[in-house]
Amino acid sequence: MSIRQKAEVRGGAAVAVAAVLALSLAGCGSNEKPKDSQKPPASQSQGSTSQKSAPATAGSQAPPEVIGTTQGQSGIVLEINSAERDQDGYLTVSGQIKNTGSAPFAQTAAWRGDEKTASPASVAGATIVDNAGKKRYYVLRDTEGRCACTTGLMVIKAGESVPFFAQFPAPPTSTTEVVFGLPTFAAATIKISG
Repeated sequence: MSIRQKAEVRGGAAVAVAAVLALSLAGCGSNEKPKDSQKPPASQSQGSTSQKSAPATAGSQAPPEVIGTTQGQSGIVLEINSAERDQDGYLTVSGQIKNTGSAPFAQTAAWRGDEKTASPASVAGATIVDNAGKKRYYVLRDTEGRCACTTGLMVIKAGESVPFFAQFPAPPTSTTEVVFGLPTFAAATIKISG
């Protein structure tokens, strides 16, 4: 074997050894935990984790806009957050019913209005009045008579806040505000969005 051939064999062997070592090293340690010196600083790892997976707390979110507030009985407050008109011709009023009192509140039957069977414990008695158009609108119903509104409002615990919604036929687009009413609450004038 000539010197040139020996050099080529050695060079080829060196390349093969280098390739095997590179592959071996690349596979090593993939299941190992990083050493403390390799970990990112605690503030960086906690910050990125809390942004992705930590649940949002009530204090970290801005409270919803309040477009109307009205008082009921025994410390019950109705807070309206939106009155949105949609392209299908409906107006949905939504918000929170809060028990600011110190005892559970169970006198919700009046909120259903004349409703007795299809939508018990609901806000089916809600109405909106278009003063400009001189027209009152009632909560929409499905084919079985159930209201397009929140149901199941039996007891509101002290300090509890429960969401509510009620859907109505939308007044004409020229109407920009309506008066929202719910039995046992004072009426509240609210602006329509959308």
